[in-house]
Amino acid sequence: MIGKIRRVVLDTLKPMEPTIITMAQQISLVDGVSAVNISIVEIDLKVENAKITIEGDNINYIEVVKLIEDMGASIHSIDEVV
Repeated sequence: MIGKIRRVVLDTLKPMEPTIITMAQQISLVDGVSAVNISIVEIDLKVENAKITIEGDNINYIEVVKLIEDMGASIHSIDEVV
């Protein structure tokens, strides 16, 4: 039996658009997600380094990754998983 993911923290690099508001809204629509927190760690000329914290009862991690990549961002690391 595979366990459920309840919290994941991702270090990402994203373009300036979409905004973190749009990203959070889209991620919150993924199955199993109940809360999303995005904090900008660093801003460069055309990109932002963002820490994304996702919480829920059974987060569909594969769908989250696909959505983040479809929005033009890349995941540098998985910093925490519960």
